[in-house]
Amino acid sequence: MSGQKPVKPSPDGLAASIKATKTKGLPPVHLWNPPFCGDLDIRIAKDGTWSYLGSPITRFELVKLFSSILKLEDGKYYLVTPVEKVGITVEDAPFIAVDVDASREGQSQSLTFTTKVGDVAVAGPDHPIRVVMDPQTQEPSPYILIRDGLEARIDRKSFYRLVEMGTHHEGWFGVWSEKCFFPLIKSEDLPD
Repeated sequence: MSGQKPVKPSPDGLAASIKATKTKGLPPVHLWNPPFCGDLDIRIAKDGTWSYLGSPITRFELVKLFSSILKLEDGKYYLVTPVEKVGITVEDAPFIAVDVDASREGQSQSLTFTTKVGDVAVAGPDHPIRVVMDPQTQEPSPYILIRDGLEARIDRKSFYRLVEMGTHHEGWFGVWSEKCFFPLIKSEDLPD
């Protein structure tokens, strides 16, 4: 077998490999540590669009499948199966939170976020919200942790809904969820 060339990773090969595991729910990528097989020209754009070789991946089922095997290691993103690991490019966050639902009120409020690929996370100790301010434009970029170090950027309409639910607490304007306060902006920096 020494004369065989290594198999070059491909999106179809990844899809077949993950389907062969026949897992229900999310695959246990945190348990998988296969050898690195190289990089694939797969990119997740800032708007959450997945592309391969510069062309958008339009099959939602394929994007959902790939998102289920996404892993973050040492600041780099990989698609991982039990037998291979390939590097991909993520421009900002790998997911986009496209909806937020609130139940209850005050400190007992519960904020449930849904991503573009159907992941659901309730903001709280295990799923914190953070906001990064662009130093040049002072525009906020809000994020929520979805799973295993993977974040979703909260889309504009959902962020506006958070602002509508916001309250002041200890010098900050932010939101409560699962008895945790998540600061969005310093109270003194709010526009009049």
